[in-house]
Amino acid sequence: MPVSSPASSPIASASTVATPSTPWGSHPEVAPYAPIGRIPVTEVFPVIEDGRWPVKAVPGELFPIRATVFREGHDQFAATATLIRPDGTRGPSARMVEILPGLDRYEAQLAADEPGDWKFVVEGWSDPYATWVHDATLKVNAGVDVELMLEEGARLMERAAKVEGRTAEATSILTDAALSLRNQDLPVHERFEAGLREQVTAVLDELPLRDLVSPSAYYPVQVDRQRALAGSWYEIFPRSLGAYRDEQGTWHSGTLSSAAQHLDRIAAMGFDVLYLTPISPIGLTNRKGRNNTLTAFDGDPGSPYGIGSAVGGHDVIHPELGTFADFDAFVARSRELGMEIALDLALQCSPDHPWVAEHPEWFTVLADGTIAYAENPPKKYQDIYPLNFDNDPEGIYQAIYEVVMTWVEHGVTIFRVDNPHTKPLPFWQRLIAQVRSTNPEVLFLAEAFTRPAMMRTLGMIGFHQSYTYFTWRNTKEELTEYLTELSQETAHVLRPAFWPTTHDILTPFMTYGGVGAFRLRAALAATLSPTWGIYTGYELAESIPRPGYEEQIDNEKYEFKPRDFASAKSNGIEDLITALNAARSKHPALQQLRNITFHSTSDDSLIAYSKHVPASVSPTGEDDTVLVVVNLDPMNAREGEVYLNLEALGLPRGTDGSHPVIAVHDELSGWDFEWSGQNYVRLDPFEGRCAHVFSVRPLI
Repeated sequence: MPVSSPASSPIASASTVATPSTPWGSHPEVAPYAPIGRIPVTEVFPVIEDGRWPVKAVPGELFPIRATVFREGHDQFAATATLIRPDGTRGPSARMVEILPGLDRYEAQLAADEPGDWKFVVEGWSDPYATWVHDATLKVNAGVDVELMLEEGARLMERAAKVEGRTAEATSILTDAALSLRNQDLPVHERFEAGLREQVTAVLDELPLRDLVSPSAYYPVQVDRQRALAGSWYEIFPRSLGAYRDEQGTWHSGTLSSAAQHLDRIAAMGFDVLYLTPISPIGLTNRKGRNNTLTAFDGDPGSPYGIGSAVGGHDVIHPELGTFADFDAFVARSRELGMEIALDLALQCSPDHPWVAEHPEWFTVLADGTIAYAENPPKKYQDIYPLNFDNDPEGIYQAIYEVVMTWVEHGVTIFRVDNPHTKPLPFWQRLIAQVRSTNPEVLFLAEAFTRPAMMRTLGMIGFHQSYTYFTWRNTKEELTEYLTELSQETAHVLRPAFWPTTHDILTPFMTYGGVGAFRLRAALAATLSPTWGIYTGYELAESIPRPGYEEQIDNEKYEFKPRDFASAKSNGIEDLITALNAARSKHPALQQLRNITFHSTSDDSLIAYSKHVPASVSPTGEDDTVLVVVNLDPMNAREGEVYLNLEALGLPRGTDGSHPVIAVHDELSGWDFEWSGQNYVRLDPFEGRCAHVFSVRPLI
């Protein structure tokens, strides 16, 4: 059926669409025959499984739309990408530009302006104006068929003037051009030039005359709120904040109220997401002791991931932490300070969980009659029973949905999901979709350090964010390759969250690199990824591993761990984190993923990259460019040259690289410089300088 453009659309056509289009809300299971358009549109990107699932975006996030577009014969053609709003009307649109000359590959970058279920379409179309310009230029200059070509141009102008949506001023420009093309009192070259005037081309660029419009399918785009893409996370074990040991050596748990006393310090560092490990009751059976030993002594609190006791399960607060009234007050105070709450969603049970007695069929019973506990070789979790989702899947689903909605009702807006890759994907797809149907503000982060296919598919079916391999990417080559993948190849599928360490992970690089490693990895995580986070104690550079494991000694999962945060000031990490989060808040460019460009350096221990947001989508209404240089060596000063890709910084390709062309202001040190295409840097971790985070302003 024909597709017409509403009057408000920036794109219209003087002809009907050449081929049937797929209805915007219809995605048939089988398409036995789909006619190809006269201007074929193929190999569309970004698309997940032919449009089976939506690609990811947030308001104001420019994302590339690409397609291969071509036609038979020699007439000129073009392509347009258009976003379709949730209400079905046409939204932002742009003419596509060829990015691979000779290969018919075209691209446009568009951004949605509000959350919702959007779509996009690519339309190939015949360009009669460009065809006339090409043919008339040859013939008029050669003196062949001059009057014929000028009349063809006049008729084309008249037809273009009638395109729906044309303003009176634009119509006048085109009709005047038609009159001039026919005016035989004027010299031929003036008549011809009338059809090529800048005013004419501007009018036709804004609202072109399009023939044989051939649309692609309509592909879904899920536009989530901004936090789905960008956020600064701080992780806490609430029980440790305020925990103390009395004179008799007995430990007393911190509470939600005592933890709330630390919120001001955390907010002052610029964090906007506060992540809580599980706060539900902890079982006694097989409770783990310190450092994951099999024997717990009196006072050992057990792992908060061993959820469930006689008091209750996932929808209950550990009595030692407080009540739901305390939790509500905690959430309210966090929001006052600009932080929202993310809660761990760990779908497993201690042997004492009420579900074990009430629904033994929800678990795996072994041949000897015992229930299987969780394992992640070489780690064993004797205090945890995994759910078996093949046993009464509907009952398990409804129970977990009720748990999630209980926390949502108490102000939780993000769930950090523990090990989602060990649960069935259809379960997650259904749960996230149902929650989104009533509470689209609620987000889900996949804590899945697993195979790439699983990580990507978790994103495809609904997870808003994912943990990543960043924790193990240390060299310039590794980081460049990985960020290119995340920003260019999988950004429509998987939104990364960068964590230098977690309560489960302490890499050898962090162990041996000490304070220098903690500083530089924070700088990388905060500037490479729009979402980053740290685990409590990062400010103190806690780096002693448990022998034989890539995790901390005296692991907080198994004991109370009060800390002297006042001492964090001595190593400068807290001040660095505060400055990094301030830069992220100030610069929209650091809140984006797809906009990264790497710049060459003379020393492979120096990595340089920039991020740019154009004024058209920047919240500030101005261009924003940030240039980052990081010393990847935590133990030694490094110096060398940074060779800037000036074009990526918005400067002319022909700029002389030897003269200052940009002014840079370091958001970390406050220093100012004027840089050219080649620049010297020296970063010394022992002088407290692991990185430059430059705001960039062109001098020319």
